[in-house]
Amino acid sequence: MSTGMIIAVIVIVAVVVLVAALLTLRARGRHGGPDLRRRFGPEYERTVARHDGDTQAAERELAERVERHGGLRERPLEPAERERYADRWTAVQERFVDAPREAVAEADRLLAEVAGVRGYPDGGRYEEQLAALSVHHADHVDGYRRVHRVARDGAVTGADGSGAGTEELRTALVDARALFDDLIDTGGTAGRDRTHAHAGAASGGVDGHRDGRRSGGTDGTRPHAWSFSKSHPKES
Repeated sequence: MSTGMIIAVIVIVAVVVLVAALLTLRARGRHGGPDLRRRFGPEYERTVARHDGDTQAAERELAERVERHGGLRERPLEPAERERYADRWTAVQERFVDAPREAVAEADRLLAEVAGVRGYPDGGRYEEQLAALSVHHADHVDGYRRVHRVARDGAVTGADGSGAGTEELRTALVDARALFDDLIDTGGTAGRDRTHAHAGAASGGVDGHRDGRRSGGTDGTRPHAWSFSKSHPKES
């Protein structure tokens, strides 16, 4: 085979490889956005907003989260662990009535602990833990973000009393409840099934039941008391 023929073959192969690479990248561009949007839901929109509307930058960040944490397998909780964590969350809710800031700070610590026990990065690496949670609990991870933020703001409240108010603390704690439910539910369905009940609680109900009655779960677990029935819990 002549030198010219060899060069021609090399050029043709290079062109074919280049065209294949371009087609692959184009296919990823078509499917990456919708796939990420479906997977992350509201977390997708929050990430785009955080990147000032730069969709490509937001999708790069979300794709990196999936690459790092998509293979994580949650460690199931033993029934005794679930019961213990449920009791601790109930205590947090009850404490909120008289000590809102302390209750929210404890909720923040409890979420970090449960996530660590389930196999996520430990709470000492909050940003990494949050990123991992967003891959597997995208619908509810913002509740953790909010409770962490107000817990941190409460810890640095100035002498002028600035910082999160009681209503903001209450809303953050209600929102964080959905992620907590997901994390202690080893079947991975209770958190999604309780989405509507969570919405009811956020609008003023008790576990989504406006008459304040506590309903038992169908899986044999105890219901979580979730009541701010006292009219105006005092600031701490």
